[in-house]
Amino acid sequence: MKQLLFLLGAFLCVTVSFAQVPAWNSFQTPGKASLRGLSPISDQVCWASGSGGTWLKTEDGGGSWQMGKVAGLDTVDFRSIHAFDAQTAVVASAGQPAVIYRTEDGGKTWGKVHQEGTEAFFDAIQFIDAQRGYVLGDPIGGKWMILETLDGGRSWHSLANLPDAVSGEAAFAASSSSMLADSEGLVFATGGAVSRLHRYAFASQSWAVRELTDMLQGEPSQGVFAATSLPGEGGLVLVGGDYLKPENRIANALLVLGEVTISTSEGPSGYRSGVAHLQDKGWVVAVGPGGSDFSSNGAHSWQPFSTTGYHAVKASPGGKALWASGGQGRLGKLVY
Repeated sequence: MKQLLFLLGAFLCVTVSFAQVPAWNSFQTPGKASLRGLSPISDQVCWASGSGGTWLKTEDGGGSWQMGKVAGLDTVDFRSIHAFDAQTAVVASAGQPAVIYRTEDGGKTWGKVHQEGTEAFFDAIQFIDAQRGYVLGDPIGGKWMILETLDGGRSWHSLANLPDAVSGEAAFAASSSSMLADSEGLVFATGGAVSRLHRYAFASQSWAVRELTDMLQGEPSQGVFAATSLPGEGGLVLVGGDYLKPENRIANALLVLGEVTISTSEGPSGYRSGVAHLQDKGWVVAVGPGGSDFSSNGAHSWQPFSTTGYHAVKASPGGKALWASGGQGRLGKLVY
């Protein structure tokens, strides 16, 4: 009897432990687009966008998908998307033409609301609320491009005070998550020749910059590719690496707590292009073409849990659902 109880206890411990490891429920959506734009609304509603002018949406948790082309633009890569609800969304392109479109009828029709010149390249989109949002673009003339909307994406203008860029410094549009925005200000992280963290305070309308010396950098393929915040701790988690060396796991993740930057000896299991915080579990999840990792201790250490490749990962408002998007029309929802 004692042996039976011991075995039963061991089985229960293993079961509980296993239940604490996340997994992806993957969806093969219509088409084969590379999906780097991602905007979940809930565990049921999620939008995605990407190559070939593609937009996608599910309203039943991934059971079925609606798909189309933004205004018939089948040559444009819409790597950034922000959805307000099941009917309204804004998309921004990466590359040329540098355009922003908006839909109010669930994707049936899209109207162009902004276009930049031939040098522009949009990297990320973030909204603070239903009216105020920002788009980050590559530097032009030594200044970062930052566009602002105050009417829900219907019109856009340049931020008055733009930060300086170092020669060879770049932002990455791999997952539209190199920039964050909240009621206090903006923050974005970079790579290329140098990896830096740029912070903008709305109150003072001023920028502060710090070097991220512990992040891999120096080459056009290296640096920070994605950022997420830790609301309870007031910190930032930055992931990236080198997309030309996807197996490298050294200097590919940082935890920023105030003025302190923490780098673990081994970060996620390779180059990671997306990262998100699942508030409901307290997990940080990082994704890349080589697989996914999660941290249950605030990004101090990482554990791999999937070899399925994804480009982007985002949490729904409220932090109860986590979605991912990748190549070949693949999307996923975290199971936990």
